[in-house]
Amino acid sequence: MQDKNYSMKEALIFSQRIAQLSKALWKSIEKDWQQWIKPYDLNINEHHILWIAYHLNGASISDVAKFGVMHVSTAFNFSKKLEERSLLEFSKKEHDKRNTYIKITEKGETILLELMETYDPGNNAAFTGALPLRDLYGKFPDMIEMMAVIKNIYGEDFIGIFERSFANIDNQFTEEEGKIQKKKSEAEKEPV
Repeated sequence: MQDKNYSMKEALIFSQRIAQLSKALWKSIEKDWQQWIKPYDLNINEHHILWIAYHLNGASISDVAKFGVMHVSTAFNFSKKLEERSLLEFSKKEHDKRNTYIKITEKGETILLELMETYDPGNNAAFTGALPLRDLYGKFPDMIEMMAVIKNIYGEDFIGIFERSFANIDNQFTEEEGKIQKKKSEAEKEPV
């Protein structure tokens, strides 16, 4: 066994500090998230599943559970509710009959895009709490250390999907008149 280079007191303080801070932050995030999605009759798990389905474009229920940080039965049950509302489609792959896959429908994508358009940073306590730091330092706080901790817990795949979803937003969306909107494809653009 490897010698530890930390004290038990140091370990306890770190573990409790991160637990208390995470709980406080989550409580605030949960409240803001629920208020944001409430007009669309979604709960947090359902919204998260739509988000994952959109960014993974054909995710297995196992992928949804892994990247949604939820139990497989939770991922399946909430996905089923979304399918009943025609927001997701279930399928099996020819080469993989054991796994169930989901794909966001046009209706589901419309709701997800409307949610992005209605996002109001003023209604997000984590954002407004970080804004003074951005004003002071010219950027939002770096998440690199927290991401390293999460990567060590959930693995590189998790962080890869996490980063891909934000790269998708960066590449596929624009801001017009203070609202987030999906960029128009070449076919949708009006001729000049």
